[in-house]
Amino acid sequence: MTKPPKKQRLSVYLEPEVMRALAAHADRREQSRSLVAEAAIASFLSPDAAERQEAATTKRLDQLDRRMTRMERDLSISVEMLAVFVRFWLTTNPPLPEPAQAAARAQAGERYDAFVSALGRRLAKGPKLRQEISEDIEPTRDAQ
Repeated sequence: MTKPPKKQRLSVYLEPEVMRALAAHADRREQSRSLVAEAAIASFLSPDAAERQEAATTKRLDQLDRRMTRMERDLSISVEMLAVFVRFWLTTNPPLPEPAQAAARAQAGERYDAFVSALGRRLAKGPKLRQEISEDIEPTRDAQ
């Protein structure tokens, strides 16, 4: 009497992309395709597979939430910085007389180019303004 083999044979048809991915994964792991396929099927059929997938999805969503929070903070800083600058500029710069406006426009182009260059240097080497602003500072009543 012979014992039946412990493993049973299964023939499966795979899409060419799936077969390439299986072969590449097996080669990287230096394992047989059969062993990788068996592990994948076992993982898929495992009762905790859904829980692991949910945990991975939750982790990814938490990362995305933190990124969105940082982006919202950065945007808020940018908008507030622009508002403070515009208010400051409007209150400290008197309007120019008509004859001086043409010369000011010509000089404005040069000053703008210098500003863009300075901004480019600042962004290239940091630190960024948002990194200099603490999240721990509570706003004062007179600043609002």
